[in-house]
Amino acid sequence: MFNRNLFILSIGQTFSFTAPVVNILLSGIIGSQLININYLATLPTAMMIVGVACSTLIASKIMSIKGRRYGFSLACLISSVSSLICAFAVYNSSFIIYCFGNLFIGFAIAFAQQYRFAASESVSKDNIPRAISMVLLLGIIAALIGSNIVSLTENLVSIQYVGSYISLSALTLFPFFFFIFYKDLDKVKNNINHSTGQIFNLFSNQKIVQAISSAGVGYIVMSIIMTATPISMHLFEKFTLFKTGLIIQLHVVGMFLPSLITGDLIKKFGHSNIIYSGVFLLFICIINNFFFQSYYGYMIGLILLGIGWNFLFVSGSSLLVISYNQEDRYRAQGLNDFIVFSTQALGSLSAGIILYSTNWKILNLLCIPLLFVVLYFSLLANKKTFKT
Repeated sequence: MFNRNLFILSIGQTFSFTAPVVNILLSGIIGSQLININYLATLPTAMMIVGVACSTLIASKIMSIKGRRYGFSLACLISSVSSLICAFAVYNSSFIIYCFGNLFIGFAIAFAQQYRFAASESVSKDNIPRAISMVLLLGIIAALIGSNIVSLTENLVSIQYVGSYISLSALTLFPFFFFIFYKDLDKVKNNINHSTGQIFNLFSNQKIVQAISSAGVGYIVMSIIMTATPISMHLFEKFTLFKTGLIIQLHVVGMFLPSLITGDLIKKFGHSNIIYSGVFLLFICIINNFFFQSYYGYMIGLILLGIGWNFLFVSGSSLLVISYNQEDRYRAQGLNDFIVFSTQALGSLSAGIILYSTNWKILNLLCIPLLFVVLYFSLLANKKTFKT
């Protein structure tokens, strides 16, 4: 199963995804330092994810015309320059420029999110869940690199965290030199039409709806709770940045470590059963967060949040790949990521508003109705289509 393209995608996943890890850890904290309006503290985080959401269809279109190699290489350059913009913004205490830097990082991440689809195209159909899981698994290394570079280089420059973003710029540029050797597996087509009608006709396929709702809800629930965690822990509960960073690291480990077995679990039990398991884990996470607002309560809750997200996201991504026709590949992938990361942006932006206007417990409880959306579409799909 392993080949040159998968190796290069693995390098890309490892270093490109240090950007969202660093931003999730720092953007809420930096945002609260750069602006006095508490409700806007998570706006930089939301801007990053808005950048992802706004660029998914564009990234898909560019890759359909120019190829995967071009798109992934372009993303490395954008991410590197955007990290320097964030460093400049922090150095000059500019909240607006910092938000724009995060927005442009989101543009790059929109391309990088296609790694999992590129991995699925590099293997046989039977190995698709395993290939997606393998690429996502390397997010653990990205989390470790990203979290540690924050603490190791935060005081590299006289202004705190400027050094973190300078180092991030170098890390996200690194995969560029590997994508030079990436091989596009099919001929680039210039006649692919991404018209609105054609895109939204995909919703007639209940399995595609199930796949998108699974990944989308997994992301919005994860985004709301994860974005609020550093603020709740570090600013409200006065835990140190080191302890807060450790919780975020463990959360990201929870997001990606299950990928060692998620692909095999999907092959054995089917996509829907793993989706149901993910919903159950997220429900337990919410209950834990409601009753245990301690250091270990945060730890257990964020680990469960990561595992639940993994089950929903990997199952949704894998189910999507086997549910569309090949001629609809780029349309389906673009539509999926547009919806998934639009919901994530909504989650990130609303996290600060909900947290400051209510509290940590209410924020978690508001996520419960979203889980029923996944259950509804999954049950509907299983009644109308084949067993996955």
